[in-house]
Amino acid sequence: MQNNTVSILKQAILLERRGKAFYTQVAGKSESPAVKEFFEMMADEEAQHEKILSEQYKAFQVRGKFIPTSLPEDEAEKTAARILTDDLKDKIAAAGFEAAAISAAMSMEERSIRIYADQAKQTDDPQEKAVYAWLEKWEARHLKLLAGLERKLTEAIWNDNSFWPH
Repeated sequence: MQNNTVSILKQAILLERRGKAFYTQVAGKSESPAVKEFFEMMADEEAQHEKILSEQYKAFQVRGKFIPTSLPEDEAEKTAARILTDDLKDKIAAAGFEAAAISAAMSMEERSIRIYADQAKQTDDPQEKAVYAWLEKWEARHLKLLAGLERKLTEAIWNDNSFWPH
């Protein structure tokens, strides 16, 4: 079980690091302040997840178990409600770079959710279970935000191009 936990932690840290890099890249390429702020928020949250996982990795290497940790409340929905305005939705070109990034980000979030959910079920350590359950919930919210944004963009394309059935 110990080798599996170390392997999962390494994989999770890498996923969070890649997510942060990806969201930072998208934010950097965006010309819209609202779009930039949204992706910067996502990058900041992935950095926070990476930090927590790295602390647990170090603790696990020394103690052989997870340590109690303060898991912050997810403020993403409040922040996202402020950021995810119609202005943001209008600024993301439905067939543009940001729209493609949203689709790719959804795949990353889905993968993270699966890994965290599986590990939370497999472990007997209550601290480990709590960390992975917290991450699963947080990443599920990310996915929900991205899916909502993608849905709005798709509807905008359909409306703009008269794709709705008559």
